[in-house]
Amino acid sequence: MDTNTTAVLILVGSFAVMLICRFPIAFAIGISSVLTTMFLGLPLMQIAQLMVKGVNVFTLMAVPFFIIAGELMGAGGISKRLIALSDALVGWVRGGLAMVNIVASLFFGGISGSSTADTASLGTILIPMMRDQGYDDEFSTNVTMCSSVEGLLLPPSHNMVMYAMVAGSVSVGRLFLGGILPGLILGFALMIYSYVLSVKRNYPKGDAFSLRHALLTLKDAIWGLITVLIVVFGVVSGVFTATESAAIAVVWAMIVSAFVYKELTLRKMWRLIERSLGTLAIVMILISTSQVFGWLLTYLRLPEMVASGILGLTDNKIVIMMILNLLMLFLGTIMDMSAIILVATPILLPIAIECGMDPVHFGVVMILNLGIGLITPPVGGTLFVGSAVSGVPIEKLIKTLLPFLAVMVIVLIIITYVPGLIMFLPNLFLPVIG
Repeated sequence: MDTNTTAVLILVGSFAVMLICRFPIAFAIGISSVLTTMFLGLPLMQIAQLMVKGVNVFTLMAVPFFIIAGELMGAGGISKRLIALSDALVGWVRGGLAMVNIVASLFFGGISGSSTADTASLGTILIPMMRDQGYDDEFSTNVTMCSSVEGLLLPPSHNMVMYAMVAGSVSVGRLFLGGILPGLILGFALMIYSYVLSVKRNYPKGDAFSLRHALLTLKDAIWGLITVLIVVFGVVSGVFTATESAAIAVVWAMIVSAFVYKELTLRKMWRLIERSLGTLAIVMILISTSQVFGWLLTYLRLPEMVASGILGLTDNKIVIMMILNLLMLFLGTIMDMSAIILVATPILLPIAIECGMDPVHFGVVMILNLGIGLITPPVGGTLFVGSAVSGVPIEKLIKTLLPFLAVMVIVLIIITYVPGLIMFLPNLFLPVIG
């Protein structure tokens, strides 16, 4: 066995063993990288240099700002107003609270960019409300968890910023635009399934639609929604970079939360900063260690080996894209989303490009794949949060979750094989010149 093959086995094998042993993902990546570097006889100082290089990226500065903005809007009373707005818009249909849940996730997820934050924030409010009105606990929890994935696709999504950084010359603005239609399609598909189930189970509906009430709730919620508009239109118009728009969004969110809604106290602010720093620390450690891991993958030519292996199986682009989806779905069930973006993108993106997929198209497909993984055992972070918020054991949730997962997979297949659904808005507003 040659040196490169042995090194690959050490890198991938030690990483897999540590995952099975429940090591924190950042430590698993870092330790496996150190072991492989020592085996290859490379200087350990190179690891430190690569880790610093991994986080010394201007675009990456947008991530902490987006995390803080999402926390600010969640702690500043925006959740209640978004729920009220959603109720005014769709609460009148059969299974109205399920529709409210899905639409509220479209709004709140677009602000937080986090599936787990969406589930934790909206779930603590909506799941008890749905329970009181006669909805099954499992149904209420599954709707909350599945609709939270919409926020990963809708701007601003810090996961898309991370993908853009790893993928190289990919516009964050084009990624943001590319996620809008798939996010809306996912929400619409979940609403259709929830409505069918609500009719079948005779779930209740809310008061009749009132235009006046809808306008009043919109007036109250508009200040929070402007945060999203700042980011999207700022980046798309070219007035701000992604980092600048994220920083402005933080300032705006703080003003709205403290002085308009007047729900952001000093105590809440301190807790918010603690949570944000905790999340940011995990993300930055992952990025720095993944830089070393990714460099070793390239040094050992593993991406080329994987690409050759997959392309050697078939030259059918439809089959190759299906294989890529299966790989990402599998990884999403066993690894953290950020880690997969950082480690798998350098391996899978070249294969996707070889199949004719635009990097923006592949990025959105990857985000949805990994979003489905967040609500799939054994590692699914959003699944654990949903179970904790509702008090329903995971084993009880899984059986009723399967039809929701089927709906999400159908949406995934559609956006994979109909790239125009992703590329329409980027090509319309931010066309690539030349």
